[in-house]
Amino acid sequence: MKTTKIIIILLAFVSSISFTSCVEDGNFEVPNSLGAEENAALTKLQAEATAGAVTEISIANLKGLLVNGQVTQITSDIYVKGYVTSSDQTGNFYKEFFIQDAPSNPTAAIKVVTEMVDSYNKFNIGREVYIKLKDLYIGESRTGDGVTAIGGGEFSAGRLGTLTTKQTDSHVLRAANSEEIVPIEVKFSEINDSHVGLFVKVQDAQFPTSLVGKTYVDANDQFDTQRLLESCDGFGYTNFILETSAFAEFKFSVLPAGGGSISAVVSKTFDGSDLVLALNKPTDVSMDGTRCTPLNISDFTVLIEEDFDTSVDNTVFNFPGWTNVAQAGTALWSEQVFSGNGYAEFSAFRTNNAVNIAWLISPGINMDTQTNEFLNFQVAQHHLDSPLNTLEVFVSTDFNGSNATTATWTPITYNKPVMSDAWYAFKDGGLIDISSYSGTLHVGFKFTGSGTDTTLDGAYMIDDFRVLAK
Repeated sequence: MKTTKIIIILLAFVSSISFTSCVEDGNFEVPNSLGAEENAALTKLQAEATAGAVTEISIANLKGLLVNGQVTQITSDIYVKGYVTSSDQTGNFYKEFFIQDAPSNPTAAIKVVTEMVDSYNKFNIGREVYIKLKDLYIGESRTGDGVTAIGGGEFSAGRLGTLTTKQTDSHVLRAANSEEIVPIEVKFSEINDSHVGLFVKVQDAQFPTSLVGKTYVDANDQFDTQRLLESCDGFGYTNFILETSAFAEFKFSVLPAGGGSISAVVSKTFDGSDLVLALNKPTDVSMDGTRCTPLNISDFTVLIEEDFDTSVDNTVFNFPGWTNVAQAGTALWSEQVFSGNGYAEFSAFRTNNAVNIAWLISPGINMDTQTNEFLNFQVAQHHLDSPLNTLEVFVSTDFNGSNATTATWTPITYNKPVMSDAWYAFKDGGLIDISSYSGTLHVGFKFTGSGTDTTLDGAYMIDDFRVLAK
């Protein structure tokens, strides 16, 4: 009986020590020193790489192994190295983390899905990580979301399963060093699928005044809340989505009312329909400065302008100086009028063409008689169901006035419509610097879609085309 009492007292004493040490302040630094077993596993991998028994593959090339809609087992002796960009410390990420290919100026990132929770204790932001890929799998953890991930098997048809704890321990090896992750500075309009998993920073960002006083998460949302971000871009605002988990520790923190910057990881919505930003921690939002305001067009000289208000509703587009040509399929851009406003539109709906590629090309612009030229236009979409249904914008200095396919076209970045945008709602494409070009410049709008694939039969609209000088 005395022995039992002693054991109980000892257990209570040990428990009190454990409890006190766990809850002391909730903050600690992740140690850089590794256990002997971790050191041995990484040393062995590095020795095998030196001997040529295992080969390193880049994150970009690894993502190239993805077969859309399939989960693919890796059977080769290869490994990938990266640096952790996301953290589940605040609860905004769950059973996943991203790694990018360099601490600064990265070019690619990939997701790792694992059963491990509180992975930040081991795979903290900036941690250098080596993943032995043989017998692991590549796929999408959310079928069709377009985010390439490393996992432990096939959860269901076409859906990637998580790494088990054992697979994580034996395949995902951390080095002793943690590097500073330097965010890539981008505009909202520049973020695309290639940025998924990368840590980015956007300047001149703010929340719309309509959101001032609201919290990151709406109390009525069960899983995630999307809050609109905006940034001054040209004569209007460029918008982007900030998505926050209902399980994030900071979910009821109040959104800042000022302007400044936001640093976050680029991710996607659950179904992959839209790109979003996801915070590692709320202190990565620095918006205590002055809010930005769009530019004033009266400060610029208009070189060429077309508002399309003389359009004849639902006719083939035919404006002087403009070129309207079908590269694939038979459909052309059309003139449309709604509530007295004319605009150019291409819709693949009911074209009955398996592929529609159509160009709308502006008149030539003399770039040699002034400096500091900028391009600006309004753009909208309706019935857009897939990011593969695209509107690309290019410029050319050798377009011959008729054949779009023989010209040299340089892509330009603009504020693209996305599926979450309201249908028919025009937004500013941004103020696009084209001052580096000389000679005669043409701007080409290239639509790609399908009249037989219902996911690609959406429409794009162009209005208020302007070239300006300042």
